[in-house]
Amino acid sequence: MRKKGMAVLFAFVMLLQVLVFSPMTAQATTIEEIQDKGTMIIGTSADFPPYEFHARVDGQDKIVGMDIFIAERIAEELGVELQIEDIGFDSLLPALETGSVDMVIAGMSPTEERRQSVDFSDVYYVGGHNLMVRETDAEIYTGIDSLAGKVVGVQSGSLQEALAAQIPDVELMKLTKITDLILALKTNKVEAIVMEKPNAEAYAGNNPDLYTFDGGFELDESEQGSAIAFQKGSDELVEVVNGVLAEIDEQGLQEEYLAQAGEYLNLENQEEGSSISQYGPYFLNGTMNTIFISIVSVFFGSVLGILLALMRLSRNMVFRPLATAYVEFVRGTPMLIQVMFIYFAVGYLVNIPAMLSGIIAVSLNSAAYICEIIRSGLNSVPSGQTEAARSLGMGHRDTMRHIIFPQALKNIWPALGNEFITVIKESSIVSIIGVSELIFQTRVVTSISYRGVLPLFITMIIYFILTFSLTKLLNYYEGKMKYD
Repeated sequence: MRKKGMAVLFAFVMLLQVLVFSPMTAQATTIEEIQDKGTMIIGTSADFPPYEFHARVDGQDKIVGMDIFIAERIAEELGVELQIEDIGFDSLLPALETGSVDMVIAGMSPTEERRQSVDFSDVYYVGGHNLMVRETDAEIYTGIDSLAGKVVGVQSGSLQEALAAQIPDVELMKLTKITDLILALKTNKVEAIVMEKPNAEAYAGNNPDLYTFDGGFELDESEQGSAIAFQKGSDELVEVVNGVLAEIDEQGLQEEYLAQAGEYLNLENQEEGSSISQYGPYFLNGTMNTIFISIVSVFFGSVLGILLALMRLSRNMVFRPLATAYVEFVRGTPMLIQVMFIYFAVGYLVNIPAMLSGIIAVSLNSAAYICEIIRSGLNSVPSGQTEAARSLGMGHRDTMRHIIFPQALKNIWPALGNEFITVIKESSIVSIIGVSELIFQTRVVTSISYRGVLPLFITMIIYFILTFSLTKLLNYYEGKMKYD
């Protein structure tokens, strides 16, 4: 029997390896597919003004910018609605390759390395590359050589990451969001940031504490400018998009789009004032999504956790090793990888929305820990309780339901409550795939308000209120159990 169990465990591990490492290739996106579904989904990283950024339009949050205006023109040409997915920059190409988005437009340079995995349109804008420093250091850092041996910030997965290597003995800080890099610069964590020129000028223009200038980087001709990325083999779609880009270039609309984006930036600056309260809807929306994700994940995580615990305690030589392998695998891998795997890798097989992917990942992760908590609680009940119940004629199911599980619940309640609290905090990881929970909305507020520390402080307070309230609720029911 032991050999049979080991064989099942080995088969399960091999199945995981096949799913993870087997080559999967998504079909190229076609115009017909986009028109059939009636929407064109673009992936972007909306922390990159004036290319793409969040702004309040008629009291509602909206992603605007030159890239978005170009995308709207392309969607109009195809006769479909535009749908925007705001994802971290370093996750854009995986989202494209798995078919989660139809194209990526995010001020992305068509480097030779990227061309190995995706197709690119013609270059639609050449902006150049700047260095961003603190205003007080403008006379200290005047070029690449002056930053030798210093810590410099770059956006992870961007062309600027490669350009920064031209700085002698540089130490790089790689972050996903430009807003996080700006905060790092303001708080003296880095001495400079390598940024796209229009993006740097947009931030410096709204931040008197920042100063930007031409970095003087050496670039290959193929690395200059921004282009739209597509899945490999999307020749027909690339041809149509190139036609639209040619029309935009002939009409000189790039400068008009940049000016329009500048108006949104100026509007945000004018409305900013001295109060952060006007961004309340962002925090409220993020808080409600965090609560929703946590409640749903705790529910399904608990159901699956109970099932896994019973499987691990059973004598069945199929169920027991399967449950053990699942728990060990989930606990042995970071939740960040699990979230990205479900959203991107499973996307090869079925396109799962970002919110649902996040809920599934958090639920599956929580189930492994809840399983172990429940298993330890059931094992903590003395075996004499089971023997006494059986002597009274109670079956196995009734014994578990009325005798064992109620006693186990009292023992594990504090640990179970701690797991519920952990789910609230760890749900922030789903922001990596563009789910607009509290951390995601905090970054949006940071981006459009040009404030760095205050939004973070408000988010800390909100998380504390959520977890403290849940703690008090759990303590209340724990107290009632003592008198049952």
